[in-house]
Amino acid sequence: MVRLAYGGDYNPEQWPEEVWHEDVALMREAGVTTVSVGIFSWASIEPAEGVFDFGRLDRIVGLLHEAGIGVDLATPTVVPPAWFYRAHPEALPVSREGVRWEFGSRGAICHNSPAYQEASARITRALGERYGRHPAVVMWHVHNEYGVPVLECYCEISAAAFRTWLRERHTTLEKLNAAWGTAFWGQTYGDWEEIAPPRATPTVCNPAQRLDYARFASDSALANFRRERDLLHELSPGVPVTTNFMVSPTQCDTIDYWAWGREVDIVTNDHYLVAEDERNHVNLSMAADLTRSVAGGEPWLLLEHSTSGVNWQPRGIAKRPGEMARNSLAHIARGSEGAMFFQWRASRSGAEKFHSAMVPHAGTDSRIWREVVSLGADVAALEEIRGTRTVADVAVVWDWQSWWAQRLEWRPSQDLDAREHAEAWYAALFDRGLTADFVPPHTGAAALAAYPLVVVPALYLATAQAGENLRAYVAGGGTLVVSYFSGIVDEHDAVHPGPHPGALREVLGLTVEEFQPLRAGRSVPVLGPGVPSLEADVWAETVVTRGAETVWSYGCGPAAGGPAVTRNRLGEGTAWYVSTRLGQGGLDAVLAAACADAGIAPRDEIPHDVEVVRRSGEPGTYLFVLNHTDADAEVPLEAPGTELLGGARVAGRLAVPAGGVRVVRLDG
Repeated sequence: MVRLAYGGDYNPEQWPEEVWHEDVALMREAGVTTVSVGIFSWASIEPAEGVFDFGRLDRIVGLLHEAGIGVDLATPTVVPPAWFYRAHPEALPVSREGVRWEFGSRGAICHNSPAYQEASARITRALGERYGRHPAVVMWHVHNEYGVPVLECYCEISAAAFRTWLRERHTTLEKLNAAWGTAFWGQTYGDWEEIAPPRATPTVCNPAQRLDYARFASDSALANFRRERDLLHELSPGVPVTTNFMVSPTQCDTIDYWAWGREVDIVTNDHYLVAEDERNHVNLSMAADLTRSVAGGEPWLLLEHSTSGVNWQPRGIAKRPGEMARNSLAHIARGSEGAMFFQWRASRSGAEKFHSAMVPHAGTDSRIWREVVSLGADVAALEEIRGTRTVADVAVVWDWQSWWAQRLEWRPSQDLDAREHAEAWYAALFDRGLTADFVPPHTGAAALAAYPLVVVPALYLATAQAGENLRAYVAGGGTLVVSYFSGIVDEHDAVHPGPHPGALREVLGLTVEEFQPLRAGRSVPVLGPGVPSLEADVWAETVVTRGAETVWSYGCGPAAGGPAVTRNRLGEGTAWYVSTRLGQGGLDAVLAAACADAGIAPRDEIPHDVEVVRRSGEPGTYLFVLNHTDADAEVPLEAPGTELLGGARVAGRLAVPAGGVRVVRLDG
């Protein structure tokens, strides 16, 4: 990408050609630099098997190129046409319950179907041969939102592919039986052909089998992405290839994005606010930080978000004036090289006709359109930040595979929710004005040492190596905070030998003799010096300190008098453990103490829900300040600077109006 990207999904096949010229003129008015084209166009490009009609797409790409608008050209492999499914009904996915889904929506794909793989490669090759060297094409967009709405297929084709995957992963049946613990309930396998996908069973299915199947499904889709990517690399050398992720845990829960992030040329992400969340800007920031982390800190791109309400949430709550721009600039603050939307023009028909768009049903005489034009000018004014990197203060350990394992059946409490843990701890960091990188659990101690504080909100599945990495990080001088039900099982969902918390016993300096889940609606007080009585709910543990010191204790309940929060000095660093679910006040109190250990000074001058994020690089250092409140605010500036959105010189304290955004290039 040669400019900050601004634009959105463009679906001109929904409109007569006379509208296309109007669209391009409006794009120029709005400052659009890039549009995604062709995502849902398989049926129009290949109306019959092996018969291609590029006339419409040629004209669209030509119009955009003449207007100086870059094309993110998609392979439309998320929507095989009706003729394909008529010829290959076996390519429709099958649910765990044995129901074969039907054609009529999108993403109804068995990723292990040879017919699908052949057809998707055919259209990808045809597109690459025709447009691989077209000057309008600035990026290739493979498929669309892998993992949504369905990823796992339980058909016989997938069963055979699963057995092949298992042979490669486990190599022998003896190793597979050991990894899956098949001696329990007499599930031992004597032949590979006896193994089936974890379909619906009378009671709980083998959890290790379920976990491996989730891995297999993510890998199967990734193999299809690689196939298309490699074709495009061959036919369109030098043009980056991506696919749009949905990294936020509120939006996609089936893809291991740590693995996928290594396979794309540039990480792109789609993000939609949880509209009914009163503080949904925190979820937005978490998604942006997580996306940047999946990209390894490299440039990434927000490929979709919404101008206002969406149609697929329970209530399509409209964004307030200024919120669209604030959302867009928050993503840019946290590393995106632009802001794009779904979609350019609101659809008149189909399932998403009530989804907001850059050109709404109300047309150009509307608030949304005026804000779209204004935002385009703002994005252009930020051009100089391209290539800079968001500066993080702390790290958060997160792992999709651990999340998959934790949410399988028959855990000690149905109230255990890894996503909730991660969101709560992230919100506590956000409220302390700290920007977070996310890291996978296999991150080594040397890389972790870049962060004075590392938070582990939910790591149920932790390998012995992950535990050793965290131990070495703390021994080397780092500060670690670990939340409950972490370190419990290994990569096969087998409990680590000895007492809990397994892989994290040594670094935390304690053992857990017994889990003490609380009854629904019950809470217990947590007491300690320097803090008022705090209420905890959902969970408690019988903790035995083995080197760690007790900081706070349970005031009553099943673990009454025992440690609730501990601190362990190990080598040059410290490790904190929180054995219960604290509210936001309790989490903040823990983080205050941990930050003191880590040498992170309080940022008390930043008002609540005012976000301050820094990007830095060769062009300079840039401070993004976003006011998510209904009141004017001020934040201190460490140095004088120049506002990029307006050009004013500022020094001392920066005034940020209610709902407003300021971007300052700091002097020096």
